[in-house]
Amino acid sequence: MRKKIVAGNWKCNTSLQEGVELAQAVNSVVLERGAEDVTVVLGVPFTHITKVIDTVNTDRINVSSQNCAAEAKGAFTGEVSASMVKSTGSTHVILGHSERREYYNETSEILNKKVALTLENGLTPIYCCGEPLTIREANNQNDFVKQQLEETVFTLSSEDFSKIVIAYEPIWAIGTGVTASTEQAQDMLAYIRSIIAEKYGNEIAEATSILYGGSCSPKNAAELFAQKDIDGGLIGGASLKPEDFLAIINAY
Repeated sequence: MRKKIVAGNWKCNTSLQEGVELAQAVNSVVLERGAEDVTVVLGVPFTHITKVIDTVNTDRINVSSQNCAAEAKGAFTGEVSASMVKSTGSTHVILGHSERREYYNETSEILNKKVALTLENGLTPIYCCGEPLTIREANNQNDFVKQQLEETVFTLSSEDFSKIVIAYEPIWAIGTGVTASTEQAQDMLAYIRSIIAEKYGNEIAEATSILYGGSCSPKNAAELFAQKDIDGGLIGGASLKPEDFLAIINAY
């Protein structure tokens, strides 16, 4: 049975106090009314992690960083290593988000280092992949996503690959209000599962949770999550609104 996962990505939003208040509100609604069979993850800014962990019931809500350094330690001013993230009590790390790839030039080589360090520290990578609009319009999205995976997480051993979560995020649907159609999302997640099966076998493919990210909202979550290969969502803007986030958690 694959895990159902709803992961919020707060991105570069909220002051520390605002973040604590948001975490308190999310914790309250999830404990009171949240579906108990859904794994909930909050991806918060580095500055917020320890306070949010102190605020939420960590038996019910997992806390994630949104990134980590590609090096274990050293003279890398401003970086936060995977071991530092681990020391906070965080359980997950979001890696490979399109914003990191585009704005901070994260390459497959860099991401391979980050994935390895995340796994070495016992953290769960939520690994993002997805195509820009030009690739989708040319109908080359499958080849593009396959290459992203082949250059990175498909280099892992079967044992290590089985520890990760995949998140498909069509870049053209992130923060735009445009969502991939249910058919487009299901087709891509089914394709991703098929190439996981080719690489690692059906057992690992069927056990891998694959999330959809890209303007997922209370309005479309139920239809998306009803699809065979969509195991949950990586949620951006809606994760900043406790009732909207709860509605998505309860959308299965």
